[in-house]
Amino acid sequence: MSYLSIKKEHKIGYITINRPPANALAKALLEDFEKAIEELEQDSEVKVIILHGEGKFFAAGADIKEFTQVNNEEEFARLSKNGQLLFERLEALTKPVIAAIHGAALGGGLELAMACHIRIATEEAKLGLPELNLGIIPGFAGTQRLTHIAGSAKAAEMMLSGEPITGREAKAVGLVNQVCAEGEHLETAVKLAEKIASKSAVNIRMIMELLSYSKGEDFRKGVEREAELFGESHGTHDSKEGITAFLEKRKPQFKDH
Repeated sequence: MSYLSIKKEHKIGYITINRPPANALAKALLEDFEKAIEELEQDSEVKVIILHGEGKFFAAGADIKEFTQVNNEEEFARLSKNGQLLFERLEALTKPVIAAIHGAALGGGLELAMACHIRIATEEAKLGLPELNLGIIPGFAGTQRLTHIAGSAKAAEMMLSGEPITGREAKAVGLVNQVCAEGEHLETAVKLAEKIASKSAVNIRMIMELLSYSKGEDFRKGVEREAELFGESHGTHDSKEGITAFLEKRKPQFKDH
């Protein structure tokens, strides 16, 4: 795996994202990630998984350069659906996954963290869905998970403004479970993972199964519609302008079409 490393220690599995400088979620990284969670799911010695990023960030978003290589709305919709299915697979694991967040979890990075079962973040970490700044919308179930976790009002504010919130603010709205000082995110996650790993694997699996019932039919319908609209958004002038402006490091000039 070129962008991930896996470690197993004391019944805890570790997945480390390592794609400098920002740990952007490129297609190859997501393919590696799918293999990693499958491996740890099948390992009977592993009871709990910690996901974290190497370097300055947890994951600062999708790889925007790859968006310029997609040809039409149908391909963009398929890209969204594939990401949704992968994150759904993550959320459906029979072993709990703790996201240890530092630096930034933005766009696809936050969508990845929200598919984990527990989130720990440093107090000043940046969490957000800034896709509207690029003339697009979230596409990996972010519109549905953020609303489900943080409530519709906070989700609306975060997505429509495109502004991130700090780990401290995220704790206040229930987006993260715990906050910690800078540099202590992994240590804090390990302490919690050790508590979980001390429990019966049989009962852990039962709890994980029961947690899956909390998502209703509206969530699934919303995710399907998100993929459709993600594709449509990429057929607009503003999407092309937003992505180009991001890559050129300038402010976009949206035309509202």
